[in-house]
Amino acid sequence: MNTPRRAAKPRSGPALARLQAARVSTLGAQLQADGVHFALAAPHAQAVELCLFAPDGQTEIARLPMPAPRDGIWQARLPADAKTAQQLIYGWRVHGPWSPKDGHLFNPAKLLLDPCAREVVGRYDGSDLHLGYDPGHPDRPDPRDNAATALKARVVADLPPLKTPRPVVDPAQRVIYELHVKGFTAQLAEVPPALRGSYAGLAHPASVAHLKSLGVTTVSLLPVAFRADEARLLQMGLSNYWGYTPIAWSAPETRLWSGTPGSTPRSEFRDMVEALHAAGLEVILDVVYNHTAELDPRGPTLSMRGIGNALYYHRDPQAPQQVLDWTGCGNSVNLNEPLVLRVVMDSLRRWVGEFGVDGFRFDLASTLARGTARLAHEFQPDGAFLSAISQDPVLSPCLLVAEPWDLGPGGYRLGGFPPGWLEWNDRFRDTQRGFWLQHQNAPSEFATRLAGSSDVFNPALRGAHSSVNFITAHDGFTLRDLVSYAHRHNHANGEDNRDGHGHNLSTNNGVEGPTQSPDILAARARQSRALLAVLLLALGTPMLLAGDELGHTQRGNNNAYCQDNPSSWIDWAQADLALRDYVSGVIALRRDLPVLQSLHWWAPTATATQTGATWYRSDGQPMERADWERDDHGALMVQLGAARRQVLILINAEGQEVPFTLRPGNWILRLSSDNGFVAPLGETHAKPLGPQPMLPPTSLWVATQEPSASTQSGESPA
Repeated sequence: MNTPRRAAKPRSGPALARLQAARVSTLGAQLQADGVHFALAAPHAQAVELCLFAPDGQTEIARLPMPAPRDGIWQARLPADAKTAQQLIYGWRVHGPWSPKDGHLFNPAKLLLDPCAREVVGRYDGSDLHLGYDPGHPDRPDPRDNAATALKARVVADLPPLKTPRPVVDPAQRVIYELHVKGFTAQLAEVPPALRGSYAGLAHPASVAHLKSLGVTTVSLLPVAFRADEARLLQMGLSNYWGYTPIAWSAPETRLWSGTPGSTPRSEFRDMVEALHAAGLEVILDVVYNHTAELDPRGPTLSMRGIGNALYYHRDPQAPQQVLDWTGCGNSVNLNEPLVLRVVMDSLRRWVGEFGVDGFRFDLASTLARGTARLAHEFQPDGAFLSAISQDPVLSPCLLVAEPWDLGPGGYRLGGFPPGWLEWNDRFRDTQRGFWLQHQNAPSEFATRLAGSSDVFNPALRGAHSSVNFITAHDGFTLRDLVSYAHRHNHANGEDNRDGHGHNLSTNNGVEGPTQSPDILAARARQSRALLAVLLLALGTPMLLAGDELGHTQRGNNNAYCQDNPSSWIDWAQADLALRDYVSGVIALRRDLPVLQSLHWWAPTATATQTGATWYRSDGQPMERADWERDDHGALMVQLGAARRQVLILINAEGQEVPFTLRPGNWILRLSSDNGFVAPLGETHAKPLGPQPMLPPTSLWVATQEPSASTQSGESPA
């Protein structure tokens, strides 16, 4: 066992009072009337020092020993007046054994960022100075002191109470819009240059106006917690643009702050949330509590690894020096440890209570719910994290969305999260791509996804909005690229085009990438509109990727996580305004027709609370069992009946036009995706539909009739 060389203490410092023992209720640094209360969860540490820095954030001016811990938490009070306290910049030095074979990697030569930091000073530069081990002798601790350039936390006061009431969104009408704070406004001309790409830019009236005109209800932000980019990317001049390398879960990313005088990253983020709330929009965050930017054992020691590697990360019980990696990012956070769970729960409550967010999308959520080694690290729907969320009075009412998988054994858990949770449904994505673009999948699979995926989400326990339906997301092709590229083009990422999905179910329609061919462009436009229509009209909660409504392209890059440049930023100057208007029209139509909303599951016949769904072949005859299994047939209809109005959805995913024979009734055409026609109920230009319309290839139509019109029933899919 090696003990690291003790770093040299600062030679001078201000006249600061000594730390006083105190019972502290909140982890991290909390400004109180009697000074600053500090608390750090480090039960395996032998000693902890609080290090204070000059306003430049580089010069260490004091090193104060923490009193003995209570229950694994090092806690103390630093007497200071409010003005002095809010200027304090601090970090931790944590002493203990250097014993990799036991999972302990303590090295007091390395200054460590508080896991509960609320504002971060500095930026990780990728230097090997921040490695806990000696680069030349990995079995030994590195003796070099990194304090000058290490990440540090700033003591901050709580923000004032929220002023704007939270919006109340009917789950049946929720439409999620996934966006990147910077990418959304970096090239939006109506936003002042100084605000583009920032929290303030997203709060700008021009940004809000676009969101409102679309009709979306819920803005889902890619990660905004402070991150540390991978050294490998920094060496190539790139960064983790998407933000999936967090190192301070509770601190807004400073790179998304405009720097407007009088504001801070925290205040500007909160002002953005308030502005979106004022427009009636929910705000949810994509949060990454499954891993951190410390990566694999050869990664940097920035925070938790040096505070308590054996506490914060899952380790192999047979080889404690090895962390378990179910995330593909080098480590997996262990939420079975009560102190680690407390750090995460405190972070979630802070985003809700102080910043006002309305919910979360949990990245690789299966990792969060994995059990202990005694439980073979299997997914536990009643385990520590999910149980803690379900009983928490602040978090349980929030919108909770799971990415229901990780990369470990048994990690694919679609449908396995508790009632009340929504889950990203990749089966909807793949079914729709295969059905419309590859002419794959039997009608039964298509119909099941259109009807909310009841085979996955137990209708006896889960609401029909449980499935988050999506065609595209940040991870993968944009919609335009999905119909323009048969293969990924990720060379700019520096991994020889090996990264990203290889199985995309995409098509180029004859030419890879840009083309001037009118026929190819028309085919791509038809496919895009059909996919958008089925996304927005299917039972469940639709999620739209920002820019898809504008024809945004990433030039075939389906893993643009490291591309903080115009290839990822939305190109508003080239926006397809007709497509934008089409999307807003489809959302309006969905809002007008309750049978298309996701409050209740469809039933074979209508009830007082459920829409009746009856399925027909294109010739108007009820679907038979054999019809459901024909994977060469992509033409069918579903009639949705309720007391107030009948809705007919006609689907032609085949490569040629198909004649349809409608059920009796006075049908009015509301939507035809092939030409972009949409007529919500308030529109006067709706078109009467004849009894035998001819649907063009790759098209979806919607028709309505008056409540008094006759209806007939047919057989529902098994």
